[in-house]
Amino acid sequence: MELTQLSAQLLSLISHPVWFAISVLLYLIVRLLKKGSWKPRQCPVDLSGKTAIVTGANTGIGKFIAQDLAQRKARVILACRSVERGERAVREIRRQTGNSDIHLRLLDTSSMESVQRFTEQIRKEEKQLDILVNNAAASGLDPAITSEGFELTIATNYLGPFLLTNLLLDLLKRSANARIVNVSSMNHSSGKVDFRHFKGENVQTSRRDGMYNNTKLMNVLFTMELSQQLQQTGVTVNAVHPGVVMSEILRNYNIILRIIFNLIGIFFFKSSEEGAVSPIYCAVSKEMEGVSGKYIDSDCSLTLPSPSAQDQALAKKLWEVSESFTGLANDKSQVNAM
Repeated sequence: MELTQLSAQLLSLISHPVWFAISVLLYLIVRLLKKGSWKPRQCPVDLSGKTAIVTGANTGIGKFIAQDLAQRKARVILACRSVERGERAVREIRRQTGNSDIHLRLLDTSSMESVQRFTEQIRKEEKQLDILVNNAAASGLDPAITSEGFELTIATNYLGPFLLTNLLLDLLKRSANARIVNVSSMNHSSGKVDFRHFKGENVQTSRRDGMYNNTKLMNVLFTMELSQQLQQTGVTVNAVHPGVVMSEILRNYNIILRIIFNLIGIFFFKSSEEGAVSPIYCAVSKEMEGVSGKYIDSDCSLTLPSPSAQDQALAKKLWEVSESFTGLANDKSQVNAM
């Protein structure tokens, strides 16, 4: 009887107008806190005559990034794995922006062969590249080895984008003030670099997000080292945290976890459109002109990454190992020998 009375009192409290008003107020405060002061629609930058590539642009954050660039009249190339989903995104972006210069090119960042084919096609078709947004990523993948011998998450989230960026550098250098944006995550602070992981060795299967966190740390380290190599070229590169976003990043997790994530996310997480703001800020804003080698938070503020991400020796070692795994080191040695 006492339990019944307690339940009735609790229900009465929750349904009280004052409680309802407080809940609505807290919800509005949380929503406002999720939104930074920089607004894409208030940024007048026009990208007419410029070319941009956005990976993973058929859904989520990537799609909204591509849509913003298209709205600014850029030629936008959606680099996606799926023909069907990619073509659907192209049609939607063309319809919503009125920009017909939107195109699909197939790319699977988990495959170095796919990256090679993609970049060969781009180099044949494009005279220059002004913006490259490395957005495509996967989380919660089961440990697996690709046909090329790499751990699947590392190949998808790091090695593929590393190779892609390097193979497009010549096109980027032809453009005045080209920008590279590497979408990372605050989870990079929980990551570590173990070079045995690249071949699937010493991988712990107890935490499905562990390898994702590791790759996000690699993204930041890659950004820092690349910025050093791009000095005096006019090309800038920055890493960015989009925020905790209600996107399809958890599609590889079990349904219960996804339901819990989405229920909490209604109140506390960003939508994909809101999550796209900080990458767009890095790609187009006047404030980021000439800024390179930095880590930008989800509110478009410059902040320091984790101590591990600031380790210059680790960044150089990661670069050397990545060159070796992707074959870039061999390409360089052949060029130097000529």
